[in-house]
Amino acid sequence: MTEKNTVSINPATGEKIGEYPVNTVEELQAAIKRARQAQAGWGTLPVKSRVKRIEKIVDFMMDNIDRITDIISKENGKTRFDALSTEVAPVLMATDFYCRHAEKFLKDKKLPTGNILLFNKRSKIIREPYGVVGVISPWNYPFCIPYYDVIIALLCGNGVILKVATATQATGYFLKECIDAAKLPEGLFSYVNIPGKIAGDAFLDNGIDKLLFTGSVATGKYLMKKASETLTPLLLELGGNDAMIVCEDADLDRAANGALWGGFSTCGQSCAGIERIYVHKNVYEPFLEKLKVRIERLRIGPDQDYQVDLGAITLKRQLEKIKLHIDDALKKGAKIYAQSQPPSAPTDMFIPAMVLTDVNHDMIMMQEETFGPVVAVMPVADMEEAVRLANDSTLGLTGSVWSRNRKMAEAVARRIKAGVITVNDHLMSHGMAETPWGGFKQSGFGRTHGYLGFEEMTQSKTIVHDIFPTPKNLWWYPFSKGLYDGMKGGLFFLYGKRDRLKGLFSLLKIVPRMFQK
Repeated sequence: MTEKNTVSINPATGEKIGEYPVNTVEELQAAIKRARQAQAGWGTLPVKSRVKRIEKIVDFMMDNIDRITDIISKENGKTRFDALSTEVAPVLMATDFYCRHAEKFLKDKKLPTGNILLFNKRSKIIREPYGVVGVISPWNYPFCIPYYDVIIALLCGNGVILKVATATQATGYFLKECIDAAKLPEGLFSYVNIPGKIAGDAFLDNGIDKLLFTGSVATGKYLMKKASETLTPLLLELGGNDAMIVCEDADLDRAANGALWGGFSTCGQSCAGIERIYVHKNVYEPFLEKLKVRIERLRIGPDQDYQVDLGAITLKRQLEKIKLHIDDALKKGAKIYAQSQPPSAPTDMFIPAMVLTDVNHDMIMMQEETFGPVVAVMPVADMEEAVRLANDSTLGLTGSVWSRNRKMAEAVARRIKAGVITVNDHLMSHGMAETPWGGFKQSGFGRTHGYLGFEEMTQSKTIVHDIFPTPKNLWWYPFSKGLYDGMKGGLFFLYGKRDRLKGLFSLLKIVPRMFQK
C-alpha cells in the first residue's frame, strides 16, 4: 500500500491488478451521516418496495458472471470454479431466497395471551432496523461474506457502510457495482477503503448503530472491548478449527471425497474448512488409503485453463502461518502421510495439499486455526473419544459427522459444541441461504444468514394494546385490603389446589372497580 492508495496483487502471478484510493476517517464520518439521512426514508418503505430494488442486482450479476469469477480468482488466488461455486452461485441463490422471504421474516408477530387476568391485553413484536450498520469483511471469501450481510441489512431497512479486506479491493469495488445496480437512495450504501488496523475504531468512534465483523479472534476481542464503551451491538464470526468425525459405518468413499473438498476448498482458507479428522479405529487405515489416492491427484497452480483444483495462498503472512503449524507438528512427531504433487508456478505462494498423521492435541494445528491446505487425521476408539477430542478446542464454528445411520449421526452431532453441524457433508451450509451461520465459544456470537440473520439486522419492539380499555386496571390505585384479597383470590382460582371457588368469588368482587372513574 502506498501513502494514498492500496495496490492489489494477484498472488498466483505477482501481477498488479489495480490501485485504489484509501479513505480517511473524515470520509467515513461523512458516509455514516449520509447513510443516516437516507435510511430515515428507506426504513419506512414497505418491505415489498425494498425487495423490488434489491432484485435488480441479480440481472447485473448474471450479465457479469464471468467478470466477477475472474476478479475473485485473480485477487484471492482461488480457482475460477471455486469462485463460481462458493461465492457467485451462493449469493445469487441467497438474493432470490431473501427477496422471496423478507416480508415473512419481518412480519409483525402476534403473541398469545398469557393469562386470563390479562384477557384484554394483546401484544405483538415488530422488527425495527438498527439504522446504519457497519460491515467489516475478510479476504478469504471477499465477495459472498460481505454480500450476505449487506443484502440482509438493506432488506431490513438499514443503511450500510462496507469495508472489505485491504487485499481484495478489486472484488470490493465490484460488489459496490452490484449494490449500485439496485439504484438505492443516494448515500444509503457506501463503500470505504480504510486500513484494517484503524477500521474498527473508526466505525465505533463515529456512531455506527451495529457492527458486523468477520476475522481473527484477537481482533474480535478488541472490538468487543471497544464496543463496550458505547454499548454498540456486535456480531462476530471469528473462525474455527473444525472437526470431522468418521464413524465405523461411514461410506468411506463419500467421506474421503468430502474430506478432500471440505479440507482443501479455497486452499483450506475457509473458517469452516475441515482441519481435524477423527476416524474410528476400525476404518482408519482404509479411510487414509482412499484419502491418499485422492490427495495425490490434486492439481495445484495458476488457473489458466480451468484444469486446476487448488490455486494460490492469498497472503504471504498466511503462507508463513501454515508452514509454522506444519513445522510444529512435524517436530512433535507428526508425519506427512500423503501430499499432492509440488506446484509448478511463477510465485512462491503455492503449497502442496497435505495429510498429517501421528498427530496429537499438543500440536498448534490441533488447537488453533491453520487456515491452509492441510488436514490432520487421528484414530479414535469410539464416538465418545471422537466427541471429546472434537470439543477440545476454544473454537466451535462448524463440524461434521459421517455415518450411514442418520439417527446415530445426529445423536453425535448434538454433542459437538459448534454452531453448525452437517451430516455426511461439510462447509457447504454457508451457501444455504436458509441456514443460520455462526459459532460457539471463541468462534464468536450472533447469527448471519436465514431468518436469524434478519433478526440480527433488526431490533425487536413490543407493542401492547388494551382492546377493552376501562377506566381502571385491577391493580391501579387506590389500594385496599379488599383489593388485596381479590387479587389473592384470583391467584388461588388460577393456581391453587384448594379454595379455588372461594378465590373466584373474591376476584369477582373487585371486577367492578375497573369501571369506576
